[in-house]
Amino acid sequence: MARQSSVYIGNHASMPSSVTPGLCYKNMGKSGLRVPNIGLSLWTMLNEDVAEDLVMTALESGINLIDLSKAHNAQGEAELGRILKKRNVKRSSIIVTTKIYWSTKCEERGQSRKLIIESVKESLGRLQLEYIDLVLVHKVDPLCPMEELVRAMNYLINQGYAMYWGTARWTPTEIMDAYSKCRSFNCWTPVAEQTEYHMFCREKTELYMPDVYRMIGVGTMVWSALSTDKGLNHEGVAQLFAKSRFNRKYSTFSWWEEELVANNELENNESTVAEESRSFKDKLKALSDIANALNCSIRQLSVAWCLKNENINCVLLGATSVEQFKENIHALQIVPQLSKAVILDIEKILANKPQRPPMISTLTMRNQQNARLDDADCTETFGVEEVEDDVEANVSTPEKEEVVRGAFQ
Repeated sequence: MARQSSVYIGNHASMPSSVTPGLCYKNMGKSGLRVPNIGLSLWTMLNEDVAEDLVMTALESGINLIDLSKAHNAQGEAELGRILKKRNVKRSSIIVTTKIYWSTKCEERGQSRKLIIESVKESLGRLQLEYIDLVLVHKVDPLCPMEELVRAMNYLINQGYAMYWGTARWTPTEIMDAYSKCRSFNCWTPVAEQTEYHMFCREKTELYMPDVYRMIGVGTMVWSALSTDKGLNHEGVAQLFAKSRFNRKYSTFSWWEEELVANNELENNESTVAEESRSFKDKLKALSDIANALNCSIRQLSVAWCLKNENINCVLLGATSVEQFKENIHALQIVPQLSKAVILDIEKILANKPQRPPMISTLTMRNQQNARLDDADCTETFGVEEVEDDVEANVSTPEKEEVVRGAFQ
């Protein structure tokens, strides 16, 4: 009994799958929700037969987490509901996640209590389900108070419309703010953050999300341009990563949500984008050589590299065909081949490992402040002396008056 219970202790104590080698199940953050380390994302519009085959292939492989996004695929929720009802899939055997959007192509814009509750009820109607396992709030609405948002999510969970709630594309500061509000008002806290993560977008996931997990127990779900298929070839991937460098620090690059941001920045940085694109092409070529040495594709190498990060609970994969999805799943077999030497070679190629700024002691900071104050005092003293000299030069004396009268005579 103790041996069985030990499997469930801790965030990263994984339970291996007997269906797909390499697939394992982890707790989402510090919650009790067990999720596979690979999930299926239905972000791409597909015909009914392909979508059904993808969902059933995932379930048969032990991948029971399905992520939906009505901003990317408006028919995804209705399609999944149809498939689950047609195949008579047991509700307790799957995990469904969907999003509440702000500032996207969705008609429901905002995160007020009204829009949050209405959005979830409409999603339940399309899914033909009684509840959603995990509802993600996509980006923070600056016009909506955080208290209203967390109380609305707490209402959804208390009413049984959702089991858990999380965030998507939030900064660590915003997540901490929501957590503190939840604690203050005795509300359910978020359990997951969904963010972008790949070889060229690492800072948030590697530096800050582990701290967020340790402090408040929020887990991490990740997606990337390589794992959620958008029909990108080798050239397109290089240009995509190059463009992503000019977007905001934490929102990263989302090519189908923020066309205005991309267009405005690309117009001003065309030459820089071209230079960055060439740099990424060189790096991708070197990564392709490593992938060839491991007998896999660069897509599989990218997914395996993400799975190697133990701080990640779930990597979302997308595909446009069953064959492509099976090829992506094969990345689970590549993970054991990523030895320390291989990881070191990849790091040398990328040369972008995020580093924390150096720590500065209190004494050093105090000395720096004192030095700045001394410089300011010297500047002020020097200015006063100049003013005094000018005043003395302009003061009238008998000797100066005699010199002036002699000059006029």
